[in-house]
Amino acid sequence: MDKTGLGEVESSWELDVINDTERSRWFAAIGAEAIAELSYRFVGGRVVLLTTWVDPAYRHHRVATELIARVLDEIRPTGKKITVICPVVGEFIARNPQYRDLIDKVHPGSGAYPSTDPQAGRTTSNRPLRSRTT
Repeated sequence: MDKTGLGEVESSWELDVINDTERSRWFAAIGAEAIAELSYRFVGGRVVLLTTWVDPAYRHHRVATELIARVLDEIRPTGKKITVICPVVGEFIARNPQYRDLIDKVHPGSGAYPSTDPQAGRTTSNRPLRSRTT
């Protein structure tokens, strides 16, 4: 399996990644300043990864990439599965398939399997649409 080392996902800064369980978020900090966060909830024994946010001053420096990699590396030894709502996390896993086994097969989440829409030039969900009856 092609494994991505932390060196390939590290940001431009030395980050501390801390699990703030009171606020249900992991955050990346430089010193005392929180510059990014990944919010989550526990549902049915799974970790539901909700949203990723990076302070605009720190974007485009691999901060989200490093935060997500370190969070997933922290989740792995717990044996918990993840449900991916955040499309940024889904895109990260698509680029780093060694994390795919963490995705809950029954409840993968709307952001779990992104695909690129070449006409629109954007990432979209790769989940089938369900028809609704009224």
